[in-house]
Amino acid sequence: MNLEQLKYPVGQFNCPEVITDDILHSWISEIQHFPEYVVAVTNELSKEKLQWRYRPYGWNIKQVVHHCADSHMNAFIRFKLALTEENPTIKPYAEDLWAELIDGTDDDISYSLLILKGLHHRWHLVLLNMDEKDWEKTYYHPESKQSFTLKSVVGLYAWHCRHHLAHIKHALLHENKF
Repeated sequence: MNLEQLKYPVGQFNCPEVITDDILHSWISEIQHFPEYVVAVTNELSKEKLQWRYRPYGWNIKQVVHHCADSHMNAFIRFKLALTEENPTIKPYAEDLWAELIDGTDDDISYSLLILKGLHHRWHLVLLNMDEKDWEKTYYHPESKQSFTLKSVVGLYAWHCRHHLAHIKHALLHENKF
């Protein structure tokens, strides 16, 4: 595998121009089930295996898990802001620096797994109760200088779930041979 394949094992996110109900329901299901998938893959990992990286100079497994908790907390808050405000400007964050903080390098991933479990339960509840008008609500991302509909953002985060789950699986498959 080349570096690009290791970075994007499920490919990069491409939002379809038409998001059908079937696509939307599939994405919602991915959001719902992500925590159980991560637990299933990381449940019996030793501290040594949590150090394994999915690519050269990439994050290790524990950083990926902690990152998902950080990222998805931000995503959920962004959803709620968009649902309650008119095209709010969201706050970007330095995910690479967050991954180096003590809570991003902690060997104990159980608390991030608990965050994911509770957060995804709440997120799923919100997603299930959104109507068509809600899905068209937007937030503005100052880095990309554009607004995004919640309908497209749920797809991005479903992809984000698949993307990082694949990173964990690749780290285990390659047994830190980078």
